[in-house]
Amino acid sequence: MTTPIVPTLDHLKRAYAVTSQVTQLTPLLESRPLAAMTGAARVFIKPESLQWAGSFKVRGAYWRLKQLSPEEAKRGVVAYSSGNFAQGLAAAGQALGVPVTIVMPIDAPAAKRDATAGYGARVVVTDHGTRAREEVASERAREIAKDEGLALLHPFDDPEIVAGQAGTGLEAIDQLAAKGARADIVLCAVGGGGLIGGVALAFHYLSPETQVIAVEPEGFDGMGASLAKGAIETVPLGPPSICDGLMARKPGEAPFAAVNAAGVRGLAVSDASVRRAMKAAFERLKLVLEPSGASTLAALLEGGLDLAGKTVLVIATGGNVSLNDYMRHIADA
Repeated sequence: MTTPIVPTLDHLKRAYAVTSQVTQLTPLLESRPLAAMTGAARVFIKPESLQWAGSFKVRGAYWRLKQLSPEEAKRGVVAYSSGNFAQGLAAAGQALGVPVTIVMPIDAPAAKRDATAGYGARVVVTDHGTRAREEVASERAREIAKDEGLALLHPFDDPEIVAGQAGTGLEAIDQLAAKGARADIVLCAVGGGGLIGGVALAFHYLSPETQVIAVEPEGFDGMGASLAKGAIETVPLGPPSICDGLMARKPGEAPFAAVNAAGVRGLAVSDASVRRAMKAAFERLKLVLEPSGASTLAALLEGGLDLAGKTVLVIATGGNVSLNDYMRHIADA
């Protein structure tokens, strides 16, 4: 097995020079109330929920599609995803004229399936039964790639995806500097690790004193377990989390290599704390976040971190949630 490539700073900057031409410059919001509640000196929120297609995923997806050969781009691509990468890849494919097929698990939110199809992608739904959903979906994606001659893209285990997602971190570093700030702690959500791989590298290269923390749902803390052991670990299959976008049971090799290089540590949050964070995001920040997107805010508010006197950056990764699901989670908070 070859050692995964860890993108260089130049690699990250080249990717961002391309993706920044089409993605939103998402704002950096400072919250004095959240700072007062947590004892932090300053708290900043970067709402990638306001990004094109509703999450950070379009950054990596667009950059990855730009790496295709003309022949690959003409034939099209296939990938598997529970929702946000599906929407990001579909939107990027629509913009670039690349046909996109997405394999989605049957329990992926209907709103995410509908939005993916709305961007022109072909959606193939899989029923995983008692098996891990990513295993079944990835198998079906590989079958389609082989049968139809499509390029198979991984939603997170790809150095180019890591490089593309790093735009979130590069952007935040510049925005913090413009406000006369430097992050002591960055809270970043983890599914398979594509985002935190890129964000951690951005801070590793440009702000090495910053501590990046990998936030995962309880029961799906494969990145945290892997970082603790120093090798990739797969957590046992258990009950699902409301954080549907963060239910990977282990990190990808490429993201794990990146976070290992950057000295990341893990933190798990409960579904109950995520619901309360969704409510806090609405009340305190006027942001609508999906459960996965609110996980980092849950870590800020209830993660037991010592934040006294520190500047904290919270990356709110996505806002793709139906009105019914959103209201149900808020009511249960």
